[in-house]
Amino acid sequence: MDIWDEMYERARGQYHPEDVSPFVYAHHVVCALEAENGEIFTGFCVESCSGVLNLCAERVAALNMYVNSGQTKIKRLIAFRASAPNGGGSGMPCGACREFLYQLNEENEDMEILADYEKRETVTLKELMPNWWGKERYAEAKAK
Repeated sequence: MDIWDEMYERARGQYHPEDVSPFVYAHHVVCALEAENGEIFTGFCVESCSGVLNLCAERVAALNMYVNSGQTKIKRLIAFRASAPNGGGSGMPCGACREFLYQLNEENEDMEILADYEKRETVTLKELMPNWWGKERYAEAKAK
């Protein structure tokens, strides 16, 4: 079993779509990420009638990492619905998640995001977001 198998199994354990209430639906998208120190954190999507209240699985996993360990750097990430990512854009974080992951730690640009589970194909956050707008702000913060 490699790291992707372990992360897949951990995330899959979170997959059980359910109505939490007449307004909230959860556990239909799941995520596992590997933090810089090798710990694995999971998250699941929570959607409500009001889009601004929605939480994606990737952001929940990243927040679990930060809350429980203080870490902000991610090495690897897998996200999916009913089955593992199989190419063609499946398993890719949405734009809001991409932005949050970049803002959480600039070094997350090098994290591996699993694009195809069977082929073990990955893409980096930097590849998904070339010429990210926040580089200048990170550079200014480092210069202080």
